[in-house]
Amino acid sequence: MASSPSDQTAKIIDGKAVAHTIRSEIADEVRHLSEKHGKVPGLAVVIVGVRKDSQTYVNMKRKACAEVGIKSFDVDLPEDVPEADLITKVHELNSDPEVHGILVQLPLPKHINEENVLGAISIDKDVDGFHPLNIGKLAMKGREPLFLPCTPKGCLELLVRSGIKIKGQRAVVVGRSNIVGLPVSLLLLKADATVTTVHSHTKDPEAIIKEADIVIAAAGQACMIKGDWIKPGAAVIDVGTNAVSDPSRKSGYRLVGDVDFAEASKVAGFITPVPGGVGPMTVAMLLRNTLDGAKRVIGQ
Repeated sequence: MASSPSDQTAKIIDGKAVAHTIRSEIADEVRHLSEKHGKVPGLAVVIVGVRKDSQTYVNMKRKACAEVGIKSFDVDLPEDVPEADLITKVHELNSDPEVHGILVQLPLPKHINEENVLGAISIDKDVDGFHPLNIGKLAMKGREPLFLPCTPKGCLELLVRSGIKIKGQRAVVVGRSNIVGLPVSLLLLKADATVTTVHSHTKDPEAIIKEADIVIAAAGQACMIKGDWIKPGAAVIDVGTNAVSDPSRKSGYRLVGDVDFAEASKVAGFITPVPGGVGPMTVAMLLRNTLDGAKRVIGQ
């Protein structure tokens, strides 16, 4: 049973609203660049094959570019494109001065080595922040990556803009993927949190999560984190997007996070909804990274 508003204590972190604010900040800066230098940021979005979810994400990213005035370069390649051809395309984009950011939508088809492709992207245009050099700098003290990965950056932005203290706080990250779990734990560490990673081999995850002032859930397991796993007043950022069947919906499914929202929202101090929490922030941070990449080049 969903909780009624009366027993809901957590403050809902509205990722949609925060992302909207960030997007209008970006649109202003893009306009300024265009007026002052006659140039706009350019983002190349590369998609291989016809995965439904990937196409949805890519269309969202392209639409978001149009809204803030970033020029979008669309590269749609067939499922069976040879790895060498994809890498050649990446090299072409690397040397195109109108392109300031290159995004290759993951996952790639099985016959393509993801590491080879991501490593081919120029570090100056790596707006996804997945180049090993960028991740390596993120992991090192006193080094700054050129770009931070979009979803982790969005998670921290939500905490900061909600006035949630990070320094000295106990943060638990559930999941250790290259895309979210690992980089978000590195970012929290850079922000002086005390960080613990919970993963599939962790003994008694519940006890560890219960001690957290900040929980970042990025495990990809629907409603895995129960309400009574949450420390009262904790901030919960739910990165999970899991489809669960729901016959009452036209689509036949609805999206839920990794956290049991109805239960956790009675205990937490702050919580992000799914959808409408982290998702819109990921796209906003991609636009921000593209703008930052352009600003390093335009007007230099």
